[in-house]
Amino acid sequence: MTDSTSPTVQALSRPEPLQQVLAQDKIDDCMPCRITGAAAFLGLGAYSYFSGHSQLKAQQAKILASKSMFGLKSRQAGVTGIALTLAGMGFWRLVN
Repeated sequence: MTDSTSPTVQALSRPEPLQQVLAQDKIDDCMPCRITGAAAFLGLGAYSYFSGHSQLKAQQAKILASKSMFGLKSRQAGVTGIALTLAGMGFWRLVN
């Protein structure tokens, strides 16, 4: 005796088509949710940029004296890259 609503073993062993799964998973956000998320990422980007550069300026003498492979310019580029990535995520969150 089988239940007509239960899927068969053969049906369960086949994966669902990716496009069908993605279509079922798509949820539209409300505009206040997008704005809040975008503002959070943009704020994190601004905070990481300004706090990171101020910390590098405060530690500049120690960094230069350490003769590290990663000098001041590469660290500044890293901080700026992280900040730009976070700001880009905020922009993406706003429009998508």
